[in-house]
Amino acid sequence: MIVSLATLGPLGKLKAPGTWGSAVGLAWWALVVQNLATPRGWIHEICFNGLVILAAIFICGAASELLKKKDPSEVILDEMVAVPLVFFLNPHLYLGTKLGFFMVLLGFGLFRFFDIVKPLGIRWIEKAPGGVGIIADDVVAALYANLCLQVIGIYFSL
Repeated sequence: MIVSLATLGPLGKLKAPGTWGSAVGLAWWALVVQNLATPRGWIHEICFNGLVILAAIFICGAASELLKKKDPSEVILDEMVAVPLVFFLNPHLYLGTKLGFFMVLLGFGLFRFFDIVKPLGIRWIEKAPGGVGIIADDVVAALYANLCLQVIGIYFSL
């Protein structure tokens, strides 16, 4: 059960599993988390994401132990729970517009870039033990992608 949750069922066994986990995270954000983003909903969004990330730390850590690997590539729950942070408090994401759709795709691409390349200390963060290391690098990659989207939105006055 734990491994199935951490691998998002069969998705963790597909080619490019991190991209599949990120795609599920994008759907998760669009269908669930985004609905928490009301003017005062950011507090709910922080609490909700925090609880989901905390649960994922334990699930991914347990799956890592069961699979006897430090950061198994098939464990993709970490990508799923991090992706909503890419879009947190970003006023430039109106899914009903072409620009909003473009910004969402850009955010997805930026997250994948930071998650794969692991620049600016992300690789160091990944060395944390257990589930914390599995989740933390993705959370930081998501925050870097969020920062990039914020800067792009401000620079282009979106």
